[in-house]
Amino acid sequence: MQIQKRTLAQEVAERLTEGILTDQFMVGTKLPTEPELMQLYGVGRSSIREAIKILSIKGILSVQQGVGTFIVSKNIRESLESQMDKAQIEEVFEVRSLLDSKIAAKAAMHRTEKDLEIMKMYLDLRNTLAEENRITECYEADINFHVAIAEACGNTLLKEIFIVASKHIMRSFESSHTDTEPFKISQNIHTELYHSIVNKDSEKAEFIAQQIVDRIY
Repeated sequence: MQIQKRTLAQEVAERLTEGILTDQFMVGTKLPTEPELMQLYGVGRSSIREAIKILSIKGILSVQQGVGTFIVSKNIRESLESQMDKAQIEEVFEVRSLLDSKIAAKAAMHRTEKDLEIMKMYLDLRNTLAEENRITECYEADINFHVAIAEACGNTLLKEIFIVASKHIMRSFESSHTDTEPFKISQNIHTELYHSIVNKDSEKAEFIAQQIVDRIY
């Protein structure tokens, strides 16, 4: 998969994460000060602050006003999953629903040809598995189609949240559905979503993604 262009803040967030994973910065300790991090990574204050914000949202850092920023976890996905485990399925579904349309709009603006190839592969696989009534595999293909869209939008945090939310929703889906009829019915609108991204039509992509969320098809 093609590597997406990243901002300085995203680069710093990745370097900080690597430092935490390798125990350069230990869980339970305070992160170095902003000036120290600016010197360490050779970037400005705004990039450091945005990187800290990114990792705070992911559950890796905790900012305590007047005290400092503390390292609280090594595992991004585990932090997100633990929070979603405590949430009701309706809340998890709402999180994904709120993200879908914005992700689609951003993907339409930033997608590459490689991104489109991956989306199309999962879109076609989704259709094939729906016709064969292979429900679990079909839902996985559906998730991968939407994850490919999230990859194309270039925002790692959105992608991670989407993956975790989708996994939780899948557990509920498996217990409440016995066939792939919903996927057959919604294949055409998913194809429309794909073509809107191909055409770089962000407004249409956002509109169609919201229709999928609201099940208007």
